[in-house]
Amino acid sequence: MKANLNLGSVFGIKIKVHWTFIFLIIWIIFSELKRGGNTDSILFNIALVLAVFACVVMHELGHALTAKYFGIETKKITLLPVGGMASLERIPESPKQELLVTLAGPLVNIIIALGLYFIIPVQELMHLNFTETFETLSSFSIQNFLFYLYIINIAIVVFNIIPAFPMDGGRILRALLAIKMTRVKATQIASTIGQFIAVLFLLIGLLYNPFLIFIALVIFLGAYGENQMVQHMAILKGHTVKESLITNFTTFGPNDTVKDVIEVIISGTENNFVVLEKDTIKGLLYYQDIIENAKNDSFLVKDIMNTSFKTVNSNDDLNKLYQLIHSQKNSFFPVIENDKLIGVIDSVNLNEFILFQPKLDY
Repeated sequence: MKANLNLGSVFGIKIKVHWTFIFLIIWIIFSELKRGGNTDSILFNIALVLAVFACVVMHELGHALTAKYFGIETKKITLLPVGGMASLERIPESPKQELLVTLAGPLVNIIIALGLYFIIPVQELMHLNFTETFETLSSFSIQNFLFYLYIINIAIVVFNIIPAFPMDGGRILRALLAIKMTRVKATQIASTIGQFIAVLFLLIGLLYNPFLIFIALVIFLGAYGENQMVQHMAILKGHTVKESLITNFTTFGPNDTVKDVIEVIISGTENNFVVLEKDTIKGLLYYQDIIENAKNDSFLVKDIMNTSFKTVNSNDDLNKLYQLIHSQKNSFFPVIENDKLIGVIDSVNLNEFILFQPKLDY
């Protein structure tokens, strides 16, 4: 199943919906039917969810367009059942830039909420007693639709400013701390605070609301992942691809067979390969493609090789490669120097460099 549905692009940024989004729609329909809802209530709630996710897209565009102002591109915005994610090519290292990029998202929701505040009679609705509020908001009117959207945008802002990764609040806290200390130290402090908040969410979730357990897990893993990424990039800073590349590697020609490739895999440790013809890279052989075609061992390499690939230069910064590896499905790259293939590099080798480099520096 294809992971994402492409909805088009805005300002050159692809907008995608993860396939699991369909489960959110199914859950809405099921929940409404279970509580005795009708077609009107189902359509109202589906429309509200779609409107909320339109606000989420605008939130992520706030991040993306501010990042673009600082020369940072965004490949795509992906909508998930739990929210949205803008895939920036990198996070700004300047604390002030990161602060502005991060604040831009919640600011969009504040602007939307302010706009809705002046469109609908929010003050009147807020001053109703419980019975009157219930009766008023139980109808499927445009006013109620906009009021719910107003409340949800405020909730998005409040949730996002929680000072914990991967929410915006974690990045805001890190950016503020990084003004006075190193980015690594700022990230460690922000991550620790985030993990403490995750534990609080876990305890509250165990006592009252199981959904908070899921939120706690997201926060805890997000804090851990962000801290690890920043530490890795600090280790790689100042080092080039040439220091980490694999120089003992096997290549194949387009007319070699899949059987030839399998024999090399079984007899060694390599599982991804460069396809060469007269010193020119024609494609790459990925392990998964080899496995899928193992039964057809008489197939030629040119029949299964991937001709859409990226190369890296031996003088490229390892930080750049680290970000590239974590943004690509396949993390195996030919290394070029003076237009010639001199090696290959993959995520395993880069992780080994990260493991040993601090010990070598010491």
